Order: sequence, then C-alpha cells, then structure tokens
Amino acid sequence: MRTTRIFAILLLAPAFALPAQDSNAPEPAVIANVRADQGPVRQVLVLENVVREALEKNPEAQSALHTVNALQRRVAQVKSLPDPMVSVGWAGNPAPFSLMQGDSSSYRGVTVSEQFPYPGKLKLRGQIASKEAQAAQADYEAIRRRITSAVRASYFDYFYLDRAIQTTERNKELLEKLSKIAEARYRVGKAMQPDVLRSQVEISLLIENLTVLEQQRATAQARLNVFMVRAPESPLPPAAEVEPATIRFSLDELYALAADNDTTVLRNKIMVERSRLGVALAQREYRPDIGVSYMFQQRSALPDMNGATFSVSIPIFYKSKQRQGVAEASEDLISAEKMRDNRLNEVKFELKQQYLTAKASERLLTLYSKGVVPQSSLALESSMASYQVGSVDFLSLLSNFTTLLNYEIDYYRQLADYETAVARIETLTGSDVAGPFVPVAPTPDSQPAKEVN
Repeated sequence: MRTTRIFAILLLAPAFALPAQDSNAPEPAVIANVRADQGPVRQVLVLENVVREALEKNPEAQSALHTVNALQRRVAQVKSLPDPMVSVGWAGNPAPFSLMQGDSSSYRGVTVSEQFPYPGKLKLRGQIASKEAQAAQADYEAIRRRITSAVRASYFDYFYLDRAIQTTERNKELLEKLSKIAEARYRVGKAMQPDVLRSQVEISLLIENLTVLEQQRATAQARLNVFMVRAPESPLPPAAEVEPATIRFSLDELYALAADNDTTVLRNKIMVERSRLGVALAQREYRPDIGVSYMFQQRSALPDMNGATFSVSIPIFYKSKQRQGVAEASEDLISAEKMRDNRLNEVKFELKQQYLTAKASERLLTLYSKGVVPQSSLALESSMASYQVGSVDFLSLLSNFTTLLNYEIDYYRQLADYETAVARIETLTGSDVAGPFVPVAPTPDSQPAKEVN
C-alpha cells in the first residue's frame, strides 16, 4: 500500500537527478545548484542561462548585429557632400608646370570644385539610410527572439523527455513488483501463468520505451548544445522544474501587443516610412544640383588670374529619369504598405493558433493534475489491493497501471507544449505574457476561466 501511495504523488513531486561526476562536466554557466525538501544539493539546467549563452554565442545573431553596425555607419556617409575635386594644369612648355616666356597664352593653374545637391536631398538620403539601419535592427531583434523561442522549445522538450524517462523508470520498478506478486500467486495456485508472462511482456515494452526516450533525450541534449555552440556530446544535467503560468492577456490584447511589437510588423512599418522618404527624394530629384569651382592661374609676364564658375544641372530627361524615379518609389511604397498589412493578418493567425494551443494544454494540465492522475492512482491502488485477495484479475490491474503511466507522461507532454506555446506568443508580442498559474475547471462543460488583464 505504501508503495502505491508514494507512486500516486510522484507526478507532483520535484525530481532532480544528481549527474555523475565527470571530467567533461557541463560548464557552470548554465547550471544551478538546488536543494529539494532538505535533501542533498542537485545540479539542474537553468533555462535563462541556456538562452543567455545561446544569444551570446550564436553566429547568426552576431552577424546580424554587425550588419546593424555597418548600416548605422552609412548614415553619416550619405548625408555628406561629395568630395571636392582639385585639378592642376599648364599650357605652353611640355615640361610640367613650366611657363613659356613671352607667350601670354601660356599658364599654369589649379582649380577646386564642389557639387552641392539641392537643399533637402542630403537630409532625405540620411533619413532613408537611418530607416534601413532601423529595419536591420528589427531583423536583429527578430533573430534574437527566434533563437530564444527555439531554445525554449528545445529546453521544454528536453524537460519532458527527462521527466518521461524518470516516470517510466519508476513505473518499471513498480511493474517489476507487480510481476513478483503475480509470480508468488502463481506458485501458490492463486494466479495463472499468463499473468506472469503478460507482466514480463509489459516490462519488456517499458524497456523498449525507455530506449526510445533516451535516444530522443540525447537528440534534445545535442540540440541544446548546438544552440550554445558546444560539442553535441557535451553532458547536461536534468532540466530544472517547470512551473506552469497563466496567460495574463486576452486574445484582443495580444493582437494589440503584436501589432506594436512583432519584429516583422515593426520592420514593415519602418520600410513604409522609408518608402515615403524615397518618394519625397524622388520628387526632389526634379530640382537641380549646383556646382561651384574656383580657378587660380599664373601667366607669363602677366598678372595672376582668379576665376569662379557656377554650374546647374538641368533635368531635361525628366520623362525617362525623374518621372520614372517617382513612379518607382511610389510602387515601392505601395508594396511596403501591402507587406505591412499582410503581416498584421499573419500575426493574428499565428497568435490565435498558439493561444488556442496554450489554452487547451492549460485545461489538460488542470485535468491531469487535479482529476485524472489522482483518480487513476486511486484506481491502481484499489486494484492492487483487490488483486492480492483475488477479487480482480491481472488484466484489470495491468490496465489501471498502463492508464496511470500514460497520463503521467501526458502531463509532462502537455506542460512542455504549453510552455512552448507561451514562448512563441511572447516572441510575437515581445512581452512577458504569463503570470501565476490559475487552474481552470477540469470538467468539459465548465465555463472558461476569466482572463486576468
């Protein structure tokens, strides 16, 4: 009896495994020491530390950051005037810079010239370059959020596999005890041989499940190591306990947050502003640029001469250049606006999908923890007691055992799915949307829980 009571509460008890000491132990940056119920200190893998290390080391994020820095350095360049031109020349003697004596047409001189774009053009070019740098910044933030979401999803998968293995191992131990009970009853003629054989088959099936789960956990571990730019075989301790939290916002509020904070929406809004500036610049191209030059000449037997030249560009090919430039910029603006509107529609669907996934998992978590698992545990305890006195057959006992095992593992699967959905919602909204867990009614006909704003 005591064994089954302990087994019944194992689902809700914290489980930390002490990793073996090894020269290849994981780097301390991502682990933490915890103490559970005054027991020994255990090492666990901490999600926040894994995310931090992944962001610091990820090559894609570093590349995007350098792209942002590069584009920011373009702003000052495009706002600057063109480089002035300096030219030197002479006429008369073939020798450089020499004068032909007695010939007034012989000279040597220097000319300095500069082009001045029409007022406002340089400012607009700088604003356009600044918007492109802001768009790159949004791309960088999108990469950071995507990496964070992927790391969190991998971490929760690793957590689920950890707990599934621990649960299966505990159930395997219990099933071995049930098998011994069946053998003992068979020896005294109170059970049939198929009961013993069936229990052994079930033990073999659990061993098979453990093999698959361990392979999947090794894959999840390798994925986390790759995110942290480590060798895939680097050992990792068990994941820390995951406490579910309730989404604090309604779906409409999440839509509003995503419209303001989704990185792709932000980037598209920036590109709309950039395209509007592009239209303004294209229209400004109808205005002429001005050129100014200064000339100094020395002549043979004559006074030195100074001169200045002013030039203006004339847009006589406006039909094929400036007019088409304005049309091109206008098309770019329309395209950017459509991209913005399309992303707003897409993000609503993605949010709706993840919100429904999270709410379904939230309800199942409550159902498992408050109803199904405790009830299945009591059913198993009752059937064990009845089997020992011969009032329940072994198949019924085994059915109750399998039911409890499946629901325990399903609890952790739903918890991982719930946290993954919350992580993706936070990626879309750019906000911390989860608060303390508020259980929802486990019955199918109950009303949805009131959302906390």
